[in-house]
Amino acid sequence: MPAADSRPDTSVDAYRLNGRLSAFDYQPRTRVVFGPGKILTLGALAAELGGRRVLLVTDRGLESAGHPQRGIGALESAGLEVTVFDDVHENPTTDDVDSGLAVAREARIDLIVGLGGGSSMDCAKGINFLLTNGGRMRDYWGAGKATQPMLPLIAVPTTAGTGSEAQSYALIADAQSHMKMACGDPKAACRIAVLDPDLTLSMPASVTAATGIDALCHAAESYVATCSNPVSQLFSRQAWDLLVHGLPAVVNTPLDSEARAKMLLGAHLAGAAIENSMLGATHALANPLSAHFGVTHGVAIGVMLPHVLRYNQAAVGKRYAELAAEAGLCSKSEPQAGELLAQHVTTLVERAGLPTRLSDCAVDRAMFPQMAAEAAQQWTGRFNPRPVDEPSLRQLYEGAW
Repeated sequence: MPAADSRPDTSVDAYRLNGRLSAFDYQPRTRVVFGPGKILTLGALAAELGGRRVLLVTDRGLESAGHPQRGIGALESAGLEVTVFDDVHENPTTDDVDSGLAVAREARIDLIVGLGGGSSMDCAKGINFLLTNGGRMRDYWGAGKATQPMLPLIAVPTTAGTGSEAQSYALIADAQSHMKMACGDPKAACRIAVLDPDLTLSMPASVTAATGIDALCHAAESYVATCSNPVSQLFSRQAWDLLVHGLPAVVNTPLDSEARAKMLLGAHLAGAAIENSMLGATHALANPLSAHFGVTHGVAIGVMLPHVLRYNQAAVGKRYAELAAEAGLCSKSEPQAGELLAQHVTTLVERAGLPTRLSDCAVDRAMFPQMAAEAAQQWTGRFNPRPVDEPSLRQLYEGAW
């Protein structure tokens, strides 16, 4: 149990930036249906949105757990025609989207369901962009470039990590360069997110750990991003509280249904924080690691986050103290909270059986200059609370080696 002074500070002052309340424009777009067994309501929800011919976007790896079959059953029980596209790969590329687009066109669909991890949900959004607006994914790189309405989209996450169901962005990698493109538009937001903790019980331990660390990073980075605001900070703080306590529980006791529920809701709230704020240098550093060496995104995040926490300490120490206090690590006045958070994250990563150094991830150190240059171009790094550039990003890679 955290000490009394570690309780979240919900006063107005807690959400000020540089002593002043920041401006924001909060437009909730996604209905959230949360609870065990809610996958059974998928058909009724799709019918409410007017769906008749549904494209279910998923990946074949989930078939052994039976999740796509449950989704299909729920949709068909509501009298809907279902077409399945299950050729989604981890870190989906433009090739994945193009393949799904061909299936969607052939089936003349009028509603999309993205069921799976962030890859399935991102691919579903990408298909929606091209089916309704035409062109290529590169045409939507950035924000607000869709000119036509999109089909209703329902997201059903089976992992507690990306929070993609709460975001209007699709992260799609270029099939040639493997660098990720963030393609966002308010019209791409999910109409409904179905959060069923039971679907996450089947996650392997490695996936649970990697996606959980990613979600934890979303909460931490969005809380201190330069464009965070009172709404995003509320989401970030609640997400952090759920995730920092839920992650050790699911690592130690994978079938703890309450811990799974905390992780799924925490990941969703962290995703909502990103939607209303942004991320930081950790994600900028992680993407080149995945692109060049195939390092799983959550693994890359787990290695790099402690070093970014230390780097940012001088800029956002007070806010880090608030997060550290909620984790039960110190009081809110701790001057070295960034170091405490960094040590705590490293401990969580180690306990989860994930690597803590780049040298353990088959990364070629000679690539650091190129990777630093690429990281400097990543959109997330622009919102880091302490400015980053190629030299500082290369130093962070070196520190993580």
